Formats: sequence, structure tokens, C-alpha cells
Amino acid sequence: MPLKYPINLHKGTTALVVILLMYLYSNYSVGAFVYLALHGTYGILWVLKSNLFPDKQWEEQASLPYGLFVFAVLGLYWLAPWILISSQYEPGAGLTGASVALNVFGTMLHFSSDAQKYFTLKYKPGLITEGFFRKCRNTNYLGELMIYLGFAMLSGSWIGYIGITAFFIGAFIPNMIKKDKSLARYTDFETYRNQSGLLFPKF
Repeated sequence: MPLKYPINLHKGTTALVVILLMYLYSNYSVGAFVYLALHGTYGILWVLKSNLFPDKQWEEQASLPYGLFVFAVLGLYWLAPWILISSQYEPGAGLTGASVALNVFGTMLHFSSDAQKYFTLKYKPGLITEGFFRKCRNTNYLGELMIYLGFAMLSGSWIGYIGITAFFIGAFIPNMIKKDKSLARYTDFETYRNQSGLLFPKF
């Protein structure tokens, strides 16, 4: 099966998981609903993105055991809503505002850069050095990092940061390095690398 199946299943069911947690812990606070709105919406948008402009790496075939493993590991992202809701923690107004801002900005960077990459490579394969990738080679990962940091902030606990920390170290960094090695085959990559940042924009 395509690797995107367990990923999309996880993303798409996040809203249901958060609602279940709210029911189990009888927590219908503003913080819980804000988290539901942010992470639940992100999951739905991810599934839409996967169908409108899919990421090539998630189209690769995977065995059922590996797909189950991927789904289980992605479950680390559900630690943030679990600790937020089970602890009855109520994030303050400033923290909530900062989390929402991070999510909005991060979603724009993540989805827009993925869309640019997909449609550019579809009609003009090669090195992308314009738009969202002009000053940053991994704008999509930067956006995703901002999104999940926003979720973790709402949890009010270090436990909420486990998921994004694990994926940043175990997936984001290796994938960014792998991408650079792949792009090195282009003659103008060295110039592009000197004028752009790996994760953060280089000005």
C-alpha cells in the first residue's frame, strides 16, 4: 500500500481522537476546543493536500507491518492533546494567541511551498530557486515545525514536545540532508545553497 495511507489515516482521525479525549476526561474548556480546531483542521487539510498535490515520497509502497509501525509512531503527535486535556490545563490568552499565530503562519508556509514544489516540478522539472524556496531550501519543513510547536505550546508540558522533537531529529533533519545530496547533482546547486538556508531563510 502507498505510505500515505497510514499517514492520512492518522492525520484525518486526529479530530476524532481529540473529541474522544475531551469526552473521556470531561474537558470542554476553551483550550481543548482551540486545540481541536487547530490540530483537527490541520489533519483534514493534510488529507485534502494529499489528494490535490501529493508529496511524491509518500506515494512509495510500504508493507502492512511497516504501515502500522508508521501509524503507531505518528501517535506521538497525540501526546500533546492527551496531556492538555487529561491534566485539565488551561493555556493563557497570550500563549493561546501565540499558538494560533504559529499555526496559521506555519500552515501557510507548509502547504503553499508544497503546492509550489508539486506544480513547478510537474511542468518544469529541475532545481527550484524561486518563491518560497528562494531563501530557504526546506520551507515546508519550517512550516510544519511551526505548526507542531504551536500544538506543543498548548499542552503546557514538556510531554507535548516529544512528538515534534522525535520527528525533527529522526525525520526532518535526515530528509533535509538527503534532499541536499539529491539536489547536488545540479550544476547551480552550490550557488543556490550559498544564498539559501537549510531550514531558516538566509538574508
